[in-house]
Amino acid sequence: MVRTQAGGAKRTARVLKGIAALILALAIWSFGIEPASLVVRHETLHIPSWSGPPVTLAVVADLHVGSPWCHIGKLRRVVDELNAAHADTTILLGDYVIQGVLGGRFIPPDRIAAELRNLRGPTYAVLGNHDGWYNAHTVDAALRSAGIVVLNDESIERGQFVLAGITDLWTGKHDIPRALANIRPEVPVILLTHNPDIFPQVPARVALTLAGHTHGGQVNLPFVGRLIVPSRYGSRYAAGHIVEGGRQLFVTTGVGTSIIPVRFRVPPEIVILTIDK
Repeated sequence: MVRTQAGGAKRTARVLKGIAALILALAIWSFGIEPASLVVRHETLHIPSWSGPPVTLAVVADLHVGSPWCHIGKLRRVVDELNAAHADTTILLGDYVIQGVLGGRFIPPDRIAAELRNLRGPTYAVLGNHDGWYNAHTVDAALRSAGIVVLNDESIERGQFVLAGITDLWTGKHDIPRALANIRPEVPVILLTHNPDIFPQVPARVALTLAGHTHGGQVNLPFVGRLIVPSRYGSRYAAGHIVEGGRQLFVTTGVGTSIIPVRFRVPPEIVILTIDK
């Protein structure tokens, strides 16, 4: 009996040690390894209303430069990867700065823009809620000083398609009719927005909407899903390619972190999108 009890105690101790080791490993991965990584993901989207040859877009959102594991060195790596894609157009979907992320250090917009200046080829941007909370005018001016075109409820023709950008849903006017005004009806439109919650208001006239903001929830647990997504729609627009009523949305999960510097099964990403019919 004594031996049996002793054997049971040892097995229990081994199980507890195993659980503790697993928790430690998950913590190291979620707080130190995955947030520091960078994935370059390639996607092809088939858009029925698309006309002309395929177009490649290098898309990135939520840089949150200054958040843990997203320092200036990481931003330089992002810029290098965007340039290496040799895309037709580079798209920046907002939230360049941080506020209040645990362990973060604020990096001013002009310092961020100094690195983004190294992007090659045409680059277009919209602002996010953190940019608005900090100072939308300051962030806008910094990006423009780096040669980046910021689209504030306006559009620009890119040959076979039009890029339209709207101001942030939480901190801007997000005037969709103004952004889509005076666009020739036969030209496909790609709409840039920071927050995907605007998608239900986007008319069918738009071929594709691109968004960020959600970070994919930062944590995506097996069998449970994404615990916290900053969206009134829960996980409906959390990440990836979404098609509703023939309208198409793509949400990238971004690079940096917000509030808590953790990522689990939602690695920082750059997305290289090929748009084709």
